[in-house]
Amino acid sequence: MNPLLFRKVDYTVSKLLSDIEIGEIGLPDIQRPFVWDTTRVRDLFDSMYRGYPVGTLLFWENGFPGEYRLIGTGGKQKPPRLLIVDGQQRLTALYAVMKGRPIVDKNFEERRLRIAFHPLEERFEVTNTPIERDSSWISDISVLWRSDTNLYELIREFLERMRQRQALAPDGEKRIPEAIHRLFNLANYPLSALEISAQASEEEVSKIFVRINSQGRTLNQADFVLTLMSVFWDEGRKELEDFCRLAKQPSGDSKPSPYNPYFHPSPDQLLRVDVALAFRRARLEHVYSILRGKDLQTGEFSAERRDAQFARLKEAQNAVLNLQHWHDFFGVLKRAGYIHPKMVTSETAVVYTYALWLIGKREFGLSGHPLRDIMARWFFMSSLTGRYTGSPEARMEQDLALLRGCRDGEDFIQVLEQEIRAVLTDDYWEITLPNELATASPRNTAQFAYFAALCLLDAPVLYSRMKVRDLLDPMVQGTRESLERHHLFPRRYLEKLNRDWRDINQVANYALVEWRDNLDISDRPPEKYAPEYEARFAPEELAQMYWFHALPEKWYTMEYESFLEERRKRMAAVIQEGFMRI
Repeated sequence: MNPLLFRKVDYTVSKLLSDIEIGEIGLPDIQRPFVWDTTRVRDLFDSMYRGYPVGTLLFWENGFPGEYRLIGTGGKQKPPRLLIVDGQQRLTALYAVMKGRPIVDKNFEERRLRIAFHPLEERFEVTNTPIERDSSWISDISVLWRSDTNLYELIREFLERMRQRQALAPDGEKRIPEAIHRLFNLANYPLSALEISAQASEEEVSKIFVRINSQGRTLNQADFVLTLMSVFWDEGRKELEDFCRLAKQPSGDSKPSPYNPYFHPSPDQLLRVDVALAFRRARLEHVYSILRGKDLQTGEFSAERRDAQFARLKEAQNAVLNLQHWHDFFGVLKRAGYIHPKMVTSETAVVYTYALWLIGKREFGLSGHPLRDIMARWFFMSSLTGRYTGSPEARMEQDLALLRGCRDGEDFIQVLEQEIRAVLTDDYWEITLPNELATASPRNTAQFAYFAALCLLDAPVLYSRMKVRDLLDPMVQGTRESLERHHLFPRRYLEKLNRDWRDINQVANYALVEWRDNLDISDRPPEKYAPEYEARFAPEELAQMYWFHALPEKWYTMEYESFLEERRKRMAAVIQEGFMRI
């Protein structure tokens, strides 16, 4: 019989909060984004008050070697013996409400969780302005557990306020003190925890979590690495989270910030850049063991090895979060023609391209135009082909392995160029890519690569002298997008011909036009509106416009299926030409 990997331990809420406060239980997440809705916090207290069960907690013994980092909140007196695997939101809610501590919400804004209690009706609500003005409520139940609160004095003052507001029946005079005492005694509410042995691997912990978690959420390796950072380098995890928070919106004080219109990263995404730069790895399953100080060959742990690996991670993260590096990198996306955030279909491609960009810069001494150009070609190829979809970690591991024999920047460029050529072959351009354009998917990677190519080629908008690049500028914002995707063969026109939506919304039936023109064209048949618009342009202008927009001559007179097939080939040729301009 296999030995048990866990033991069951009973706690009271008071004991749990005390262990969190001194660091016995590692809850660094009191300042992490709290994702529960406040009504769930209200319902948690309501369930406890009524004596309902609120679920089992899941802890993992912190079996790290050497000296422990002290984590938790306030004055930390003990090393973190237990890490929270399941129950983080419940414990954060209890700690924040009962200790009156602020939390950081999912928008990275600090605020208090304020829950109100109506003793006479024995009802909980999320505190609001009317409740604050109503003397029949305790507007913030945190006051009950403050160290300077005299419970009997609190009850006496509450009853006096109630008597001034209304005459209390004898039953009310009795029920109110009883209800407040009952709420106060939630500090003794029993909670059970399963404590998983330190001998369990992260894979086993993840399996245990999934099997007992009713929501079935899967723990990923980033969860484990970020938890490990919370133990041994909490300020590093905080740096990641602060950077991501600041990247979401422009700085209000005009100071340098990571904000950009293209990519709003999450901490686990930047963590992947960290580990790729520090350890040349993409699979986080090994990184967790490395950071614990484990020798992957012998299986032995070492505090010295752990400290050395964290030193490498810190050095890498300094580069990853460097604002000059960060903003210089986004020149890669612009150079690749992906000038609008909606054109970026894969954030993972952005993450891994940034990692390779940093490796090229820091380890192989590349900078400026050579680095930007090769990485722009790499990003274009990766985005077009969906390189980092499916099994992104495995794919990135292979890409990192390509660099093992590189000695300098010239080798770095040569290796990546060789891989690009191996992917974007003549057959890809002439056969595969036209076939990939035969879709009605609104997020087709080839379609956005085509838009990027139009930017790279400085192409005009269809039936306009404005440039695609200018009207796709993400800084230009109005009530409507400057550019709109227009059905060359209008939707309602094709519906009258009994075409279904898959035929109507084919990628090859779309073109970029100014929104005014799209509105004007409406549902008119192409043989009606196209000659009218084309009369505005000289033959040379029109011929060039036809090439950029992949239109066969007299396209509007063609049979629809023949038009789609021919335009796909021409769109693929435009994408190839745009790529060659990088």
